[in-house]
Amino acid sequence: MSVLHFGLTPKMKPVSPRRSTVAAALDVGTDKIVCLIARLKPQSPQEVLRRRSHGVEVFGFGHVAARGMKSGAISDLAAAEAVVRQAVHIAEKSAGVELESVVVSLSAGRIGSERFNSTVDLSSAVTDSDIGRVLAATSRHSARDGRAVLHSMPMSFAIDGAKGIRDPRAMLGRRLGVDMHMVTADVSAARNLMLTVERSHVDVEAMVAAPYVAALSVLADDEADLGAAVIDMGAGTTTMAVFSGGRFVHADGFGLGGYHVTMDLARGLNARIADAERIKTFYGTVIAGGSDERDMITVPPIGDDEREPPQFVSRASLMRIIRPRVEEILEMVRDRLAASPLAAEPRARIVLTGGASQLVGLPDLAARILGRNVRIGRPLGVSGLRDAARGPAFAVAAGLLVYPQAAHLEHFEPRRTRQLMTGTGGYISRVGQWLRESF
Repeated sequence: MSVLHFGLTPKMKPVSPRRSTVAAALDVGTDKIVCLIARLKPQSPQEVLRRRSHGVEVFGFGHVAARGMKSGAISDLAAAEAVVRQAVHIAEKSAGVELESVVVSLSAGRIGSERFNSTVDLSSAVTDSDIGRVLAATSRHSARDGRAVLHSMPMSFAIDGAKGIRDPRAMLGRRLGVDMHMVTADVSAARNLMLTVERSHVDVEAMVAAPYVAALSVLADDEADLGAAVIDMGAGTTTMAVFSGGRFVHADGFGLGGYHVTMDLARGLNARIADAERIKTFYGTVIAGGSDERDMITVPPIGDDEREPPQFVSRASLMRIIRPRVEEILEMVRDRLAASPLAAEPRARIVLTGGASQLVGLPDLAARILGRNVRIGRPLGVSGLRDAARGPAFAVAAGLLVYPQAAHLEHFEPRRTRQLMTGTGGYISRVGQWLRESF
């Protein structure tokens, strides 16, 4: 089987707005694996986050360096499985619970958006059954060879060609149509990530696009309403999610990120990769005027020969290595956004997340290249995070805990009972069978 769509893509049951629950997040990135466990507690709407029905209180935290990953995808199954197990174990131990399932992020697989329209005949006023028929028709049309559907979101409905209807129930007409936003990724990337998690003895509750949950984590409601793009600059990938009118309307991504800056430094300085990463983290900048030629940094020798002296480079020299790659990434972002719905929102802002967004001077450089207001995004409305996890590098992990509150916006196959998720012949067993048959 080469197409992964509604029957096989993990979709979670929406959380009840009146009940507390426990949620677990697993962010499998190129340079780090993060597992968070949190209580979702019902709360009244907050001024900045009016759409959130629950507060998020983290009480379990696992964070380890990634292995077996390349550009967000699994490159070594055994190595990736080992670190996923470790991150989950650390989170379980700190929380005092044992996890059965997690919400997992995906940043690899050429994430992208597609729009589909379908119509069905009506015999009377629009019913839930009619809405189900038109959504199912769109689902069938959307299946493409080699692509997995991560998200399926009705944007608006139409009755007899009159568009822009949010809820068509009980309305009269002859034809019901829907405009559906689909976010897809390469099926191999989704399949191997799912396999890695399942081999770690944890079920995949849902698999979601990393830039979407980063946006759920860092965007204020007004920003989503007025128009914004969240650019998640990870180690191996840069992905983006565009919001307009409060809705997630576009996704895109490509395989360049902070790791490529590190490799440029390692080559340019003739340094070990680990030393280049440390130098980038502590001294990296993209500000041309703020780098003094006299401000020198020690670069340890690449070999083990103790007689080989260290070299000294200026921060200005670092900037001259770092900046071209960052400019290349931002120019690719600019070109992708120019072909997205954000192009029609001239005043929409940009929010940067991900570990690579922490380079000194990046917001100013991004504002100049992208021609928009830019800010750094940090998780909003999430308590209990450790100090080190409150920054943009953990936006995706935190957003995975917000996602259950947004799951109701998506179209997915209904599940009448929880047993369908874990019981014999149920959802997870079907996914497991599909995985076994696919290898």
